Amino acid sequence: MSLDPAPLFQPLRLGDIELSNRIAMAPLTRNRAVEPNTVPSPLAATYYRQRAHAGLIISEASQISQQGQGYIWTPGCFTDAQVEGWRAVTSAVHAEGGHMFIQLWHVGRVSHTSLQPNNGAPVAPSAITAKTRTFVAEGFAETSAPRALETHEISGIVADYAHAAHCADKAGFDGVEIHGANGYLIDQFLRDGTNTRTDSYGGPIENRLRFALEVVDGILQALPAKRVGIRMSPASASNDVSDSNPAALFGALVDELAKRKLAYIHVVEGQTQGARDAIPFDFGALRKAFPGVYIANNGYDRTMAIEAVASGRADMVAFGRAFIANPDLVERLRRDAPLNELDRATLYGGGEKGYIDYPALEMA
Repeated sequence: MSLDPAPLFQPLRLGDIELSNRIAMAPLTRNRAVEPNTVPSPLAATYYRQRAHAGLIISEASQISQQGQGYIWTPGCFTDAQVEGWRAVTSAVHAEGGHMFIQLWHVGRVSHTSLQPNNGAPVAPSAITAKTRTFVAEGFAETSAPRALETHEISGIVADYAHAAHCADKAGFDGVEIHGANGYLIDQFLRDGTNTRTDSYGGPIENRLRFALEVVDGILQALPAKRVGIRMSPASASNDVSDSNPAALFGALVDELAKRKLAYIHVVEGQTQGARDAIPFDFGALRKAFPGVYIANNGYDRTMAIEAVASGRADMVAFGRAFIANPDLVERLRRDAPLNELDRATLYGGGEKGYIDYPALEMA
């Protein structure tokens, strides 16, 4: 028996915002910011405007500081020039009736010395090199060995998150999403495979939650909770992270986020860009524990999205690469129309090709 597709296309309240549908555009790194100041490209306003019919756009991940950058040509959200660049984007989206959050990012150890201040080592909870690659001027490269953050440095990074949230507000974003997923700095602090600290930020789960919750609380000094969400990937080993008990860890995290009444949690269900059943994990338990909006992500197609929303298993579904190749994805899903094929050669870096030139449906 097929479920009614209508709920996926019905409005949803998110804080003070009335979203037009329950389809989110997931954050998608495209590496097209303008160097040397990592300002959003003028093309970004067109790119996001074309996709403004998503119920919610979540921007590409944007670093909170130069130290937070892990890939070349990714935009920041911490300088006046970056704020002005983003304001052009949010204005374009709002002019089309859309809504947009920015994803705030510190990559931690998933970086390269060529991207760091004074060519220094990337920072991490512990000095454990990530067995993964990043993207630099010459192409993909192995990540550089990190150094462990000193305890006294952590408050400065929390302050950088709060400053970036303030900049996002000035840039006209409807809210911010904290990137707590996919093996970046917050995720590195959470997991015992990457956090072997012996101070108050390491060891038992309550200590490993500390950094994430300090970031959340810092951002809540800049924005109300109804304008703040967070992304997490409990079952993903992306960027070489692991944990001995992810169910207990992320259950405890969501319990704390629920107390803070954030607008939403955005959950990568399974291995990032991989198998949804990578490890056994009860995502429904997170859904039940969190009173706000639950955004489901990872490998969803039209049928799965309709089922998730119609059954109440999720409030929204986020689509990633389908939005790259289909600027009118919402309408294509509504009509059950064919999707454009993704051009993988133009995913990262470049100009208009593979960015703003994908065709929309012929509207009869």
